[in-house]
Amino acid sequence: MFERVLSFLKELPAGGGASNDADDPRVAASALLYHVMNADGVRQDAEWERFKAVLAESYSLIGDELDALAAAGERADNEAVDLYAFTSVLKRQLDADARKAFIGLMWEIVYADGELHELEDNIVWRVAELIGVERRDRVEARRKTAAEAPGATGTSSDE
Repeated sequence: MFERVLSFLKELPAGGGASNDADDPRVAASALLYHVMNADGVRQDAEWERFKAVLAESYSLIGDELDALAAAGERADNEAVDLYAFTSVLKRQLDADARKAFIGLMWEIVYADGELHELEDNIVWRVAELIGVERRDRVEARRKTAAEAPGATGTSSDE
């Protein structure tokens, strides 16, 4: 399923230069991933590297293009008043399986530092609700990612 969502994300339009960045599905995805990375108030190098790796893998980007998308996601997140602007774009653009896989990518960012913070858990829960991913799918994605993350700690309110 992961390859399927990566394939789908690669096919998303890059968005026009005159449009609002939040309407660009790539920027929306980047902003949400950036948001969850910073939810606990501490950006670890491991989280930043995983964030950039997810963007690079999802969109086949390297170098300046990758840096530009990461910066656009950071800028969009910093300017946003809520998550809806981003989640509504992804809900329109992604099918149900791709939305579930996106939640899996969010968990990868969360567990990149080996810890689950309650604010990170809450962000993933809110995004999942807004894009229509059911609780059981969100919890399953979290459990799978946590099992694969070396030294993962922390618990979720779902357990």
